Amino acid sequence: MISFSRVDTSVLGRWWWTIDRWLLSAILLIVAIGAILTLAASPPVAARIGLDTYHFAIRQFAYLPLALLTMIFVSLLEPVMVRRLAAVLFAVFLILTASTHFLGAEVKGAARWISFAGFTIQPSEFLKPTFAVVAAWMFSEWRKDTAFPGHFISIALFALVAGLLVTQPDFGMTAVISAVWGVQFFLAGLPVFFVVLVAVVFMTGSMAAYMMVDHVKSRVDRFLDPASGDNYQISRSLEAFQNGGLFGTGPGEGDIKHLLPDAHTDFIFAVAGEEFGLIACLFIIGLFATIVLRGFSKMFHETNLFVLLAVGGLVTQFGLQAVINMASTTHLMPTKGMTLPFISYGGSSLLSLALGMGMLLSLTRRRVGGEL
Repeated sequence: MISFSRVDTSVLGRWWWTIDRWLLSAILLIVAIGAILTLAASPPVAARIGLDTYHFAIRQFAYLPLALLTMIFVSLLEPVMVRRLAAVLFAVFLILTASTHFLGAEVKGAARWISFAGFTIQPSEFLKPTFAVVAAWMFSEWRKDTAFPGHFISIALFALVAGLLVTQPDFGMTAVISAVWGVQFFLAGLPVFFVVLVAVVFMTGSMAAYMMVDHVKSRVDRFLDPASGDNYQISRSLEAFQNGGLFGTGPGEGDIKHLLPDAHTDFIFAVAGEEFGLIACLFIIGLFATIVLRGFSKMFHETNLFVLLAVGGLVTQFGLQAVINMASTTHLMPTKGMTLPFISYGGSSLLSLALGMGMLLSLTRRRVGGEL
């Protein structure tokens, strides 16, 4: 068990006494639940496609130590170092995201991944947390000195990121980044003209995606009218929750995961519902809510505008991603390939979330006078 004296002035000692331990505990609990659910959900998927039974579990467990080390290391940084790290990583992954248009491996009709040395990475996953921090930096600098065009720089960067994601295409991630950026712009005090402009752009973009992109139109139509197309996965997902009841069928005893192609990724929450029941699902939702509400609580007591905007963006992104996954799984919104944070299988998702939560833990540490 970690134990440090209050007079310990070492890096780890200061970290332990300034970190938000409620946030840290909730994150670690979700990581542990994700490990259990990966073991429960992935073997049938691996067997179905001819891989070793624990192929996905082994790969996920290989990423876990690196993810935890990343989160702890980043949480040790001071806010000024967090924004510098975010700026460097944003530039790197922006270039890598652009390169997927030429070097990317196409999966399910989208070129979002780059493969090298036996590993596959989705660069756009890392744009979510890094762009949230960079946008917060630009907005805060604009507010410090209105002569500095921070809001215009942020708009230009957002347009570049959104353009790269739409052309992959990845409308789900575009929507999440757009929502996070919109929240930050609102918190930064954008003029009424921009409120109207952003709202019009978002609505126009959504309508254009529905009218011009076949799979987006198909998903929305099938959500509004289940009889209009194939709803196999969502039907099996709802069946899983029904089978699970209050307390579940027991670990490893679920049947629906043998029928769901994406049981270890997009529909892992359905596996939790069947094998561990409604009570466990509510506990998982409670953990996500704890992180989001704790983050917002910290944000509203923050005096430094950069920290306020960065925390607001990171918490909104984390919560929105969780809501989209769980709402899709329970048929409360059209299905979207969005991972459940720290629970769904995926190395890029796991590492990018660890980076984002490390930044959140760093920015919510107690600081003297709110200084950077």
